[in-house]
Amino acid sequence: MHFRQGRHHVNPHQMILKAADSVEEAEKVIGKEVVWTSPAGKEIKGKISALHGRNGNVRVIFAEKGLPGQALGQKVKVI
Repeated sequence: MHFRQGRHHVNPHQMILKAADSVEEAEKVIGKEVVWTSPAGKEIKGKISALHGRNGNVRVIFAEKGLPGQALGQKVKVI
């Protein structure tokens, strides 16, 4: 969905993703790994860390490197 951001700062290492339609379904994916594949075939891995809100959104942390802006709106694989 989008980068996690504040009023003056955008954090490219954290993303907010739509994982499910309810909180109960989203809680089941916490702790799983997420992989985004770039158009060039490079994979960037992250981990689902927590819920974000009450609508099934989750927070994903990409530790090694942040995601580029072209990743916004694209699909990721949950492993």
